[in-house]
Amino acid sequence: MPSLKDLRNRIKSVKNTRQITKTMKMVSAAKVRRARQACEDTRPYANKLQQVVANLGSSGSADHPLLAQRSSVNTVRLIVVGAQRGLCGGLNGNVVKEATQRINELRDTAETIELVLVGRKVCEQLGKIDGITVLAKHTKLEDLSFETACTLIDSAVTDYLSNACDQVELIFPQFENMLKQPPVRSQLLPFSVESSDETSADAVSSSYEFEPDAASLLDDLVPRAVRTVMFRALLETDASEQAARMTAMDNATRNAGDMINRLSLDYNRSRQAAITKELVEIVAGAEAV
Repeated sequence: MPSLKDLRNRIKSVKNTRQITKTMKMVSAAKVRRARQACEDTRPYANKLQQVVANLGSSGSADHPLLAQRSSVNTVRLIVVGAQRGLCGGLNGNVVKEATQRINELRDTAETIELVLVGRKVCEQLGKIDGITVLAKHTKLEDLSFETACTLIDSAVTDYLSNACDQVELIFPQFENMLKQPPVRSQLLPFSVESSDETSADAVSSSYEFEPDAASLLDDLVPRAVRTVMFRALLETDASEQAARMTAMDNATRNAGDMINRLSLDYNRSRQAAITKELVEIVAGAEAV
């Protein structure tokens, strides 16, 4: 059984840990508001831009190399985006699991699998897989600006246009609420132009006129749409990271409080037992005299 000194030291250590987790929870709570707002503000623009590109692409009036489906897919590039830091529950683990599952699926169909990793934990866990080429590791991004997203995706666009890769996919955690941030997989290249019934080719051609022309618009909008999807993935990941860390630190703070209560109870019992033993020894000594 631990001594009273060991129990006191243990209680002190857990209290210090609880203070740290409580502080981290408060910091994440402050950051998650801004991250969530930025994420939700970007979604309407990204969705509308993708819809416009889908309208142009499905109209049949113009083609674009970033929209064309390849007859054979030999080289697939996966861009995996995870949290910049740890201590955020199972967020990074879920992203790694989704990426590993996709890699196993592609082993049977693709000749070459390439990885671009964003986030320290993702780089550590996916950076050394047999038979997989890791093109780049971004352990820490300076900022989450649109220019950063362009830096991450422009090389993939260039390689796709030069036939260095045949397909580019994106895996990242999507922020749904404070408790749920599931990993999602999105195809970046060739850019998806699937449209709903309301935005079918007939509806588009009869409702819109393109100025100057559809081909010129696609040349400008398709690269911008690809970069916007990448930018949105960074914002979704940031919001997911802060929400997951806030939840994880809240749970850790409560667990530390429960541990302190148990250790305090053990300390009081040990102290009472020690006092009782001393009294028994004193009484026994007095009776012997």
